[in-house]
Amino acid sequence: MNYETIQVGILSNRTIKFVLNGDFTSSNGMTYSGKQKAKIKEGKVFFKDEHFDEIMFNPVTENASFDLIDVVIGINFHWERKENQRFKGSLKFITEEKKLTAINIIQVEDYLTSVISSEMSATASEELLKAHAVISRSWLLCPIQEQEIRGKRQEVSGKEIGTQLPTTDYQLQTLQTSNLKHIKWYERDAHTNFDVCADDHCQRYQGITKTGTAAVEAAIEATRGEVLMYDNLICDARFSKSCGGITEAFENCWAPVHHPYLTPIIDNVNAPEGFDIELTNEDYAIDWIRKSPPAFCNTTDKTILSQVLNNYDQETTDFYRWKVDYSQKEIAELLARKSGIDFGDIIDLIPIKRGESGRIIELKIIGTKETVTVGKELEIRKWLSETHLYSSAFVADRHDLIDHIPQRFTLYGAGWGHGVGLCQIGAAVMGEKGYKYKVILQHYFRGAELKKVY
Repeated sequence: MNYETIQVGILSNRTIKFVLNGDFTSSNGMTYSGKQKAKIKEGKVFFKDEHFDEIMFNPVTENASFDLIDVVIGINFHWERKENQRFKGSLKFITEEKKLTAINIIQVEDYLTSVISSEMSATASEELLKAHAVISRSWLLCPIQEQEIRGKRQEVSGKEIGTQLPTTDYQLQTLQTSNLKHIKWYERDAHTNFDVCADDHCQRYQGITKTGTAAVEAAIEATRGEVLMYDNLICDARFSKSCGGITEAFENCWAPVHHPYLTPIIDNVNAPEGFDIELTNEDYAIDWIRKSPPAFCNTTDKTILSQVLNNYDQETTDFYRWKVDYSQKEIAELLARKSGIDFGDIIDLIPIKRGESGRIIELKIIGTKETVTVGKELEIRKWLSETHLYSSAFVADRHDLIDHIPQRFTLYGAGWGHGVGLCQIGAAVMGEKGYKYKVILQHYFRGAELKKVY
């Protein structure tokens, strides 16, 4: 398998400004440096008065880099913004959907160095950085492994046997959509022209803008080539900010495929006393979410949080338990806008199915005009927030009923993100408590083995 380089989609726009810091040879045979601009024209890449199907810029020297101007980060999240970013490696422009897409071709270990610093603070503990290096490498290489398996099986059979693959079919999936039920989940290969994107849809990657610390580089080097494996296959390692006390099963968030190493685990040494943790039960889930049971990720320690979270993540102060208030007008207009469905006034939000972490997998939204069951967890979060609700592990309280119609809703919630796999805040606390990275990985990925693949 070729694990040497990957292609990362960074930015899409009709016009892209960029700066070549040093000499770059282009696929048109010329050498360029300094400020540049490319745009889409007549369906092709238009650069220096010429049209190209695609164009590549390769650095002449190892220390050359390039800047992309106004890269959007945190797309559709509450902290979405633009920033200029600097990258190593090569730059390629292609056309997609009437826009240009800038792609960075980069060595895997260089990519990981940036990802670790972009996904969290580069000042995180050594053991957390090592653990994250392993899961980010595993997550990245898993689909490359899958593509090779597909290729070999096609060679043998003369056709693709996608349903027999050991990992998920990486696509946007729609299980059922009607006027009564809308179940959808999102996977990462909405990208067909590059391996991964640079935002939270895949893994945050911000080039060498977010690299440079000796600790991150040491963690990458110390774990070089190490991945999590299960049954001799690289694991589809997942992670989120805060599990909320119990991690979630893979199949409750994405494709209905069971991964034994992505099953619910209590984010603590022992189960908390006084709770029944069968959180698929509505009563037990309500009790769990309304209270604050002890867990590794149940921390307000600003020192630890600052190690895990970049500045824009720290704009959110409540990770483990949170609250959101909506007036009737706000929630009705929000749901109509985000779903495209006119529910009328919202009468109730009723969990139909919860996962083992208490996250709602299917939510019935009852309105005066329409009633629809929505899922899975990310679709629920998208419908109930201008950006993304912190998680789908919530309890909805109705207030001030007039003719059975609430005038206000309060959502009490737990955790941040899908909750599958490694809990970043929990892992940070474990690192601070002295747990080694191998133990942290064993805690969150039960049954998986740590192996070197190169």
